[in-house]
Amino acid sequence: MSNLLNDWQHRLTHHRVWALAAPMILSNISVPLVALVDSSVIGHLPHAHQLGAVAVGSTLYTFLAWAMGFLRMGTTGFAAQAAGRSDGAALRQILVQGLLLSLLLAFFLAVIALPFSHLALAMMQPSADLNQLTQDFFHTRLFGLPATLASYALVGWFLGLQNARAPLAILLATNLSNIVLNLWFVLGLDWGVVGAARASVLAEWFGALLGLALTRKGLLAYPGQVCWAALQRWSNWRPLLTVNRDIFIRSLALQSVFFLITVQGARLGDATVAANALLLNGLLLTAHALDGLAHAVEALCGHAIGARDRTALRRALTVAGGWSLICSVAFALLFLFAGHGFIAMQSDIVEVRAIAFEYLPYLAALPLVAVWSYLLDGLFIGATRAREMRNAMLLSVLLIAPVAWLAQGMGNHALWLSFMLFMVLRSVSLGVIAWRLNRSGGWFSN
Repeated sequence: MSNLLNDWQHRLTHHRVWALAAPMILSNISVPLVALVDSSVIGHLPHAHQLGAVAVGSTLYTFLAWAMGFLRMGTTGFAAQAAGRSDGAALRQILVQGLLLSLLLAFFLAVIALPFSHLALAMMQPSADLNQLTQDFFHTRLFGLPATLASYALVGWFLGLQNARAPLAILLATNLSNIVLNLWFVLGLDWGVVGAARASVLAEWFGALLGLALTRKGLLAYPGQVCWAALQRWSNWRPLLTVNRDIFIRSLALQSVFFLITVQGARLGDATVAANALLLNGLLLTAHALDGLAHAVEALCGHAIGARDRTALRRALTVAGGWSLICSVAFALLFLFAGHGFIAMQSDIVEVRAIAFEYLPYLAALPLVAVWSYLLDGLFIGATRAREMRNAMLLSVLLIAPVAWLAQGMGNHALWLSFMLFMVLRSVSLGVIAWRLNRSGGWFSN
């Protein structure tokens, strides 16, 4: 207990955590703000299936794109450790590898996207109007895939350098331009649901090009040269691909859970899937804000592990953990006392609002349950312990699967309770593995 108190009182660590977390929280919040703008603009159109189409189409797109989240998470850990060693050549190699992987994976996803969307919509059994609008939205969004994946790699690389300003610039540029274009295309030009998709595509390309331009300053801070011959050897790809493989499996399992929530919600009707989307926007807002602190953990813990500094590792976890708890309580209180206003802002469709109001208590409880999984994800990413992250996620999915199966046909309450239990299992499984690694000194044996 005395060590925890001493670590919490270490002012320099507070400064380091917030120097990284503050700009990342600001930039991360801009991501769910786009979803909120989408919902607020489309949600004030006359029909529930229009809002439902954006919700379902976005879920299909994020299932594909966020499953590639290893491009950011894997890049961050290796870049942080290379920066800890002051290895400029390794930093350049990681950047090039991340960008090459993003292009190859974007091509692969484009090939499988259409059959995937047809299969997914067949599972959801949506109304005819919802089905057609969802396909229009999703097919348009696919043009932004290369830019989205490249931005993942760039943001991860900058975070590894403990440079939070560049990701802030990338994400703010992407999401603020998305908001402006969304309002123009949907309200000004009356392009409807497809207009929202076009706005996202243009904004994603703008952000990716800005990120490429910003790499110059980061490269100048760590002198070195790209060894192109090394990129032709499998041995130099194996560590990154191994970590990325495990993070991919973990991300795919996580996105499958969110996807199944949308599938079950769609089966309950257009209004229910739309209401669940409004609530999940609140979860996205919370998750992205708390991820700002998790990103600080990734960079600081990765740097401490690269430098083999046990004290710095412990302090970073203690300070970031304390602030994560404080912020999660704040979000819980926000949704508990201002949740009705949050829902009303997004839609004026009476039926959708009524359903969302009924399930607000779940949204208020989720920050307190989910915060620990976000924080521990940051630790495992910084330590490049992707195998353990994968195992914890697969265990959580396996444990929740029979519960979710039994909950089928029991309505939306059973769906949200299953999701809450899943988030508890994520936190507990990661916590147990982290405790074991800490006792055995495993963080420094990778």
